[in-house]
Amino acid sequence: MSPDPSPPSPPPPGPPSAGPGARLTRLLDAMRSVGSGLELHATLERICATAAQLTGARYAAIGVMDEDGDGLTDFVHHGVDPATTRRIGRLPDGRSGLLGALAGEPGPVRLTDLAADPRSGGLPAHHPPMDTFLGLPVRVQGEVFGTLYLTEKRGGEPFDDDDVDLVRVLAAEAGIAVGNARLYEAAQQRERWIDGSVAVTTALLSGGDADEALQVVAEQTWRLSRAAAGIVLLPAEGGLEIVAVAGELPPGTLGTVVPAENGFVRELRAGRAVFVDDPATDARTRTGPARGYGPVMMLPLCSGGRVLGALVTPRAPGGRPFTEAERTLGTQFASQAALALMMAEAQRDRERLAVFEDRDRIARDLHDLVIQRLFGTGLMLEGAQRGAVAPEVRDGVGRAVGELDVTIQEIRTAIFALHQGSAEAPSGLRERVLREIAMAAVPLGFTPGHRFVGPLDTAVGDLTGKNLVAALREALSNVFRHAGASRAEVVVDAAATLPDGRPGVRLTVVDDGVGIPEGGRRSGLENLRRRAESLGGESRYGPGDGGSGGGTTVVWQAPY
Repeated sequence: MSPDPSPPSPPPPGPPSAGPGARLTRLLDAMRSVGSGLELHATLERICATAAQLTGARYAAIGVMDEDGDGLTDFVHHGVDPATTRRIGRLPDGRSGLLGALAGEPGPVRLTDLAADPRSGGLPAHHPPMDTFLGLPVRVQGEVFGTLYLTEKRGGEPFDDDDVDLVRVLAAEAGIAVGNARLYEAAQQRERWIDGSVAVTTALLSGGDADEALQVVAEQTWRLSRAAAGIVLLPAEGGLEIVAVAGELPPGTLGTVVPAENGFVRELRAGRAVFVDDPATDARTRTGPARGYGPVMMLPLCSGGRVLGALVTPRAPGGRPFTEAERTLGTQFASQAALALMMAEAQRDRERLAVFEDRDRIARDLHDLVIQRLFGTGLMLEGAQRGAVAPEVRDGVGRAVGELDVTIQEIRTAIFALHQGSAEAPSGLRERVLREIAMAAVPLGFTPGHRFVGPLDTAVGDLTGKNLVAALREALSNVFRHAGASRAEVVVDAAATLPDGRPGVRLTVVDDGVGIPEGGRRSGLENLRRRAESLGGESRYGPGDGGSGGGTTVVWQAPY
């Protein structure tokens, strides 16, 4: 139960002998009080307090029916102090006992001895004694919204016909107030989901890091659904891969691939939403990201007949199921996110095509102009070497010709790497790292140095390798966007020992840029940390150049 509310309320009821005028005045005051707010829970608290004051009841409560009429989704009460509330513990669910039986009653129910009624299941431990009882349905637009309960009329008297008439009028006014509060809450809820869709679209189309944008999708899904977590999954070989998470999730969740054989994966990949109210009875949620949670909403990211991924948002065990309105808003949000994903993907494709065209142009210029000029210069130097008289001149020119030959070979290697950059990603981890370095060279304006230690392709597993490449891409992107560096060095050590003594792989990226300013954004570095921790590793950063204060050093490491 929730603590006893203390909203502004009408004056306490007068003595039983008070005339009709006094009771009418109190009723009008009560109606004004009930209709004075728009927030639903606060409106229900005012109804309880007002009904208790009008009838002289010591306790009052409203049970709110769920959409199926199968129980209560909320139970608001008045008169029980917070300490007693904590001792009583769990709220009634409206599925059994007298409260469950009254849910279908068309009119008021009055009892002089609550415990003697055969429908009563008794009061729980620590509950205050209750004898007299009055229950009345609260209707909103002709439908039963819930039931108003009043117990223990002061003085021990039973509730009379005047009490029923007063409460009946109050219940009608309460139905109008609840209807208005529901409309207001629904409008607020729609506004929140629309704002969330705008935030997701902005993040995906801003041209920033894709992982960071997907993290925004997960966080907005978590926040808007008011669930325990928000999870984004994208297609991967063998199923759906968890690429972004928000909320409380077990370590190692990020990067996990949910196999295609899983029941809900088949549903999502077919473009069908999955709603599970009780995961304990549904085999599809016994594995995968929703395992161990309560009600879950799984939404495909569909646009143009294509399934781009899925959103999964589970609630805590014992949480309330998602309402029809939440399911509709969540489905619309997923459609908007999918459209933004497709537009972002098309934008990245255009940018990637522009990069590949630039690479081809650079490669042609290097081959057709630079190499030819260097080759001609070498021939001229060889002619000068033959005509030189002094031995030291001949030796010096010979060394220059040798350096030119080495330079030509390096340029040819660079041309080959530029052409390789526009091909499909190679399978080896070493080659994927080299490809990322080569791709970063165009925006950086220089090619980062690199060094490999240990058996990179044979020791590092697929999941760790995939996350290492993503971490390298993020780190080099940070160098380009924030560092203003003129030099960067990449070291991949596949023979590293992690702080806990396990063998693993360590990625180090050092630049000579401006460093990380105090108070600057660290979302990219946070992405690196999440990736490493999901694999049982870690990520850290600090000054570059041996700690002299210039540049930045980023270290990312994880077990094989």
